[in-house]
Amino acid sequence: MIDQQIDIGAPADDQPYEVTSFAMKHGLTIPIADAVLFAKGPSPSRAACDTAALAFLCAVAQYARKQGRR
Repeated sequence: MIDQQIDIGAPADDQPYEVTSFAMKHGLTIPIADAVLFAKGPSPSRAACDTAALAFLCAVAQYARKQGRR
């Protein structure tokens, strides 16, 4: 008998994100998540995409604060 273990945990960092799971992880709409992933190029790491999502959310929050002061 062969003892094989299959790791079904989190995908490796070099595996691309699926748009829906990326959107849910960061609280983004599908079109916004798709745009963030697209902006990172053809095969970005998950870490790079996560960083881009955080930067996007920070920029949106800063814009909202700026609009609130008007």
